[in-house]
Amino acid sequence: MSTEKMLGVTKTAPGYDQMELLELDVPVPAADELLVKVAYTGICGSDIHTFKGEYKNPKTPVVLGHEFSGQVVQVGADVTKFAENDRVTSQTTFHVCNECDYCLKEEYNLCSNRKGIGTQQNGSMANYVLVKEKYAHKLPEQLSYEGAAMTEPVACCVHAMYQKSRLELKDTILVIGPGPIGLYLVQIAKEIGAKVIVTGITKDEHRLNLAKKMGADIIVNTQKQDLAEVVLAETNGYGVDKVYDASGAIMAVNAALPLTKKGGDFVQVGLFKDKMNELDLESIIQREINYVGSRSQNPYDWPIALHLLAKGAINIDEMITKTFSLENWRSAFESVMSGDEIKVMIQSNE
Repeated sequence: MSTEKMLGVTKTAPGYDQMELLELDVPVPAADELLVKVAYTGICGSDIHTFKGEYKNPKTPVVLGHEFSGQVVQVGADVTKFAENDRVTSQTTFHVCNECDYCLKEEYNLCSNRKGIGTQQNGSMANYVLVKEKYAHKLPEQLSYEGAAMTEPVACCVHAMYQKSRLELKDTILVIGPGPIGLYLVQIAKEIGAKVIVTGITKDEHRLNLAKKMGADIIVNTQKQDLAEVVLAETNGYGVDKVYDASGAIMAVNAALPLTKKGGDFVQVGLFKDKMNELDLESIIQREINYVGSRSQNPYDWPIALHLLAKGAINIDEMITKTFSLENWRSAFESVMSGDEIKVMIQSNE
């Protein structure tokens, strides 16, 4: 297929925008790789940061896209677990050192030499994408391509809730920020029956209402309601067992830290705009809060994410609010940046 051409949404240089839909060669899979004909790609917040020049891609030019699904059209010589026509998705890992302590535990998200799809390796906002056999996953029969394109962000939430904390049935939790990640967190928590409080601000009203529709027990507009009053009333004055911040807003984080139960968990999922922030360290110390970061996902999270999607624990139809063709990628990015959509998909092939 080396002589065939395809289109790819490419970050051509650092800085704001610097993105084009370029004609590229269709890649040829190496011995341990699969060539996947892309069905759908979800636009991630990191893709928007890349568009704005805020995300320091180690490499340009590079095709964006890492939340995707598709069909295998060619397999490398050493591939044994996949065949042409298999429906798949893939972890975002493409290359790791396989030697460090993290790789030996399959914690690839922590490998310092990791190269990811859509950041250092050409991604899925194209007609075709290469993936490693080791990191690919077959799709359950009942899971649509559209739903499967959400496996990666769901896996990130599984990582936060099941690996970086131990979410339990009896927990009362607080989810900060009703964006896509926040809404996935809500649905995963409700699947096991935890009590969920979700916060947002006035511009998030429609998303807060959607969180309620997806099972949130209580929604709080922090610009209209006193969050502390709500949380303390619901927890007999103790505070919530666990907090998951999906906002990356330091004011929201600091408002929630003193509302975290003593000895409770605070899981930082959202990325902050600034590297350095003033954090309420007194609450962390005096309340003995376990403040932990949650970065991306690793292989242990993917089977759970696929299971949740396949069984209908995630409301796929409500999450995907717009779909654009590959040729209309710019309109897709603009729709995400408008802030009115939940999950926007790019369809790479008819």
